[in-house]
Amino acid sequence: MAATFSHGRISRYFLVGSAFIAFGAIGYRAGFAQQPAEPSFEAQSQANAERLLTEGRQIFRYQTFGDEAFWGQTLQLHQAIQGAKFGGVGGGLSPKAALGAGLKVDAAALPAEVVAAIRRGAVDLNDPATTLALLKLNAVVGVKGNFDPSGKRLVSVGVTCALCHSTVDNSFAPGIGQRLDGWPNRDLNVGAVIALSPDLSVVDKLLGISDATTRKVLASWGPGKFDAELFLDGKAFRPDGKSAATLLPAAYGLAGVNLHTYTGWGSVPYWNAFVANLEMHGVGRFSDERLNDPKKFPVAARAGFAHLSPETDQVTRYLPALQFYQLSLPAPQAPPGSYDMAAAARGEAIFNRGNGKTSCASCHMPPTFTDSGWNIHTGREIGIDDFQARRSPSWFINGREVVGYRTTPLKGLWSRQKGGFYHDGRFATLMDVVNHYDRQFGLRLTPRQKADLVEYLKSL
Repeated sequence: MAATFSHGRISRYFLVGSAFIAFGAIGYRAGFAQQPAEPSFEAQSQANAERLLTEGRQIFRYQTFGDEAFWGQTLQLHQAIQGAKFGGVGGGLSPKAALGAGLKVDAAALPAEVVAAIRRGAVDLNDPATTLALLKLNAVVGVKGNFDPSGKRLVSVGVTCALCHSTVDNSFAPGIGQRLDGWPNRDLNVGAVIALSPDLSVVDKLLGISDATTRKVLASWGPGKFDAELFLDGKAFRPDGKSAATLLPAAYGLAGVNLHTYTGWGSVPYWNAFVANLEMHGVGRFSDERLNDPKKFPVAARAGFAHLSPETDQVTRYLPALQFYQLSLPAPQAPPGSYDMAAAARGEAIFNRGNGKTSCASCHMPPTFTDSGWNIHTGREIGIDDFQARRSPSWFINGREVVGYRTTPLKGLWSRQKGGFYHDGRFATLMDVVNHYDRQFGLRLTPRQKADLVEYLKSL
């Protein structure tokens, strides 16, 4: 039988249902209030970016990746720093000597009373004890000191990315000031710092040479240079007898740049892993089968550098934030008055136009000022030898092995003029570079055009 409902029954059902829905809605809203909504994906992305920036800065400045095991326990570099007076060897490293070797001091890490004492000359910069005090304050850029529980004896030292790729603005005194992360420290004599070690036997053994020869090689580098490939191929000198070391590169202005390093070994995170493990001698996992080539990389192949797999990995987890921070570092703007603005405007037109057939901008494409895409060119293309290029892994075109040089990003060029230009500083001035390309590409620039182009390069 069909069900029938009176008007009153329908009304009662409607009222009961409405009340149920109303109470359900109230309960839902109450539960919603008690459990805050998840932040939007956009908010999560923003928070992640801020976290990576903060963590990356700390890693870049202070993370040693466990390399104290090498610089401290193996090379015993801390022994030379603290000196015999403090349980080490020799006379120790004074702040004056450290600054002379290009090490920098972060003024922001100095307490007010220390700053005041330095200003009135109450701090002895010739005393190694002052160096130890600066290390305790974590004020020596790129160097981390580890002390015993008493805080009196230095037991090891480690190094960070900032050692080579940060400097200071000298706002307090020469070598002392605010940090400039990403700026290459062209004052730093890496070879001289390493040579302070009382025991380089592990390096001697790795390269298969005498201790005297190792120290001769280190002395050949000079300020602002380092030979990253030495511990892979053992080639300490170029065919012309000059050092095979290259200029410390900038770590700023890398956003949008394809390959990193002068000869394009790989991306930014690849090179960070390479340096952290094979150059800083941190404790981490690393893999690059290209280093198993005994002909090109005899030292690396013999040492097993192609595949590192320690029980604990103190490198890999830091790579994402480290890369993020490096990509956030802008190239520094040229200071007002450091170049002729009118001449630079004329030079920009020459840079972009060239001779109508080729131009600087053909490879140094604004705004990144490197090739958009594959940014490697052969030595023949740019008119130089391929010695350094051949020390890096090869790439292939139509089955033909090719080596080359990365088109260096030009932003911030004014801040890294010390030491010269190109990977090895072979051109002392920007005018030398302009003259080289004028000959290489037959630009036939007039003296004024060359001068204008130099002013433009200084303005970038």
